[in-house]
Amino acid sequence: MTEVLSQVEIDALLNALNAGELDVKEIKEEKEETKIRAYDFKIPNKFAKDQLRTLQMIHENFSRLVQTYLSGYLRSLVQVEVLSVDQLTYYEFSNSMPNPSTLAVIDFAPLNGSILMEFSPSISFTMMDRILGGIGQAYEKNRVFTEIEITIIEKIINQILGLYKDPWKNVAELKPKLKNIETNTQFAQIMSPNETIALVTLNIKIGNVEGAMHICIPHIVIEPIITKLSTKFWFSGLTKETSISDIKNLEKRIEKTYLPIKVVLGRSIVNVRDILNLQKGDVITLDKSIDSELEIYVGNKVKFYCYPGLKKNKVAVKITRIEKRGDEIDE
Repeated sequence: MTEVLSQVEIDALLNALNAGELDVKEIKEEKEETKIRAYDFKIPNKFAKDQLRTLQMIHENFSRLVQTYLSGYLRSLVQVEVLSVDQLTYYEFSNSMPNPSTLAVIDFAPLNGSILMEFSPSISFTMMDRILGGIGQAYEKNRVFTEIEITIIEKIINQILGLYKDPWKNVAELKPKLKNIETNTQFAQIMSPNETIALVTLNIKIGNVEGAMHICIPHIVIEPIITKLSTKFWFSGLTKETSISDIKNLEKRIEKTYLPIKVVLGRSIVNVRDILNLQKGDVITLDKSIDSELEIYVGNKVKFYCYPGLKKNKVAVKITRIEKRGDEIDE
């Protein structure tokens, strides 16, 4: 980065040049410096930058789904966004977690191993407060969760796990399942402390309360699908073309769909007094004559015209023409 000199420094530099105290050649000489980057062989970088970007895109989709779900379930304004996707060790992650906290151990089937989802205490207490009829205030003092509160959190996490499948579908067909909830990070040692993890940090804002949600994904768990964690592979799944068999299956399903059909014999306007005085044998005059076409409604739209009649002693209609409007008109 280029250093910016102040006016006083510029004046001092010019005075030194004029007095001969500083040689211009010395300024022009550039020292060749070898740039050294520290690398710890105990903690190798197992996630490539492209893989971390793909994880970020996956969880950006996930954050939008969680935002929609929590807004409806809590009946409050909820905002969820991805703050960062970092690579670190499990020891660094577990040491940074508050105690107590909501730490969900999740079986990442069909992959071998588990991942972790952690909610900050402020978010956990705010969600419980909303569900139990409160206005959604965070608990000022951290305390241990009760059995009832853990049951409520379990229900929310199970619903969130149902949303976690869809963002991953272009990479793998996952079936995450909640194993248990821990409130102390010391009891959630699911891997070696030096194991490399991808830590996804989401910021959740419920009303005026703001907190974080962390998703800890060990490298050893997603190693079988790590090659699929590339933006090229991820976008190729999004641009999948529809096959002919898919079109035929869709046509068959549409053909078997039931639609309500009704024939309107006519309309009339009758006041309430006449309706109250109606007797058996009274006649209501309609706006259609005997030889007028009747309208056939499919759903709530007119699609055909017909004449009424009988077929095998059953009331029936004979279609005379098809109603075409707008872009349905043949040119």
